[in-house]
Amino acid sequence: MSSKTALISGASGGIGAAVAQHLQAEGWSLSLGARRVDALAEAFPDAHVTHHDAMQQDEAAWASAALDRFGRIDAVICSAGAMIARDPLEIDDAELNQMWEINVNSPRRLVKACWDPLAASGSGRVVILASLSGKRVRSPKAASYAMTKHAAVALSHGIRKTGWDLGIRSTAICPGFVDTDMARKVTDFPPADMTRSADIAKMVNLALTLPNTASMAELSVNCTAEDQY
Repeated sequence: MSSKTALISGASGGIGAAVAQHLQAEGWSLSLGARRVDALAEAFPDAHVTHHDAMQQDEAAWASAALDRFGRIDAVICSAGAMIARDPLEIDDAELNQMWEINVNSPRRLVKACWDPLAASGSGRVVILASLSGKRVRSPKAASYAMTKHAAVALSHGIRKTGWDLGIRSTAICPGFVDTDMARKVTDFPPADMTRSADIAKMVNLALTLPNTASMAELSVNCTAEDQY
């Protein structure tokens, strides 16, 4: 009950699962949200595991259940994401709205639901798993996704500004290709050359453990030699 508690969305695979594994090893108590919970509960038997679907707007119920279980919330890691490869003219409203809900609106709702316990901790931490698509638009097909990820980065900055005097710090982590199911579906870039999820988890841990006086607004990481990133 005395260990710090983190909520992690998208914890059933990819970056979210890697973050959960890393924080578990570091001694954190975990509340894990995902649409697929059976295997997640088996993999993390000591965690609080709950069904979370961004399209159902269930963030407040999740936060309340986690607070009842652990009595505190010290960090929120928003790892759930959706990518639909359409340029801004061909994507339809339903597809774009789905990405907005999962990539932007749901993280905002989850942080809002956890705000009071994050502030009570004096060193609350928020990590938004954004993307390098939140920093640049690499191709037409990535542009609609980039629209939402630019917003996710802005959300993180807004949380950081809003929570600063309460000791809440927010970091947007912006990776390029990470060896996950999502990346493998949208590119033929060799998976062996992609950034590993476990390395992103180390970056998340860094953002969580630095003191209030060493706040990082953004962390960018890449597996290719782009000019800026």
